[in-house]
Amino acid sequence: QVQLVESGGGSVQTGGSLSLSCIISGLWMSDCGRGWYRQSPGKERELVSTIAKRGTTYYADSVKGRFTISHDDPSDTLYLQMNSLQADDTAVYYCAADPHGCSNDGRWTDPPLYWGQGTQVTVSS
Repeated sequence: QVQLVESGGGSVQTGGSLSLSCIISGLWMSDCGRGWYRQSPGKERELVSTIAKRGTTYYADSVKGRFTISHDDPSDTLYLQMNSLQADDTAVYYCAADPHGCSNDGRWTDPPLYWGQGTQVTVSS
């Protein structure tokens, strides 16, 4: 049984930091690897960051330089370190795995097969 279990969301003031974790079980890591999406109220779910099996990372322009994705292979735990958080970062963040396709730069070109339950991140001024 495939499981993706996230933790680490919460509330923080503008400029603060949060770290998300996602423990993945029952799933081999495909070449496209693991990733994080987020969805704000009234907006479509957007790809935030990915990390491929070979280590290539991808970041959405809106989070470059502020967010860092990492993955611990032995425990298959995915992390997202979020610094300099802004109000626009407020969203439900989802861990995801196994997209149908991805580009050489790590961006997922197709939706993932597996999703976590989501964790709320709220940034307030």
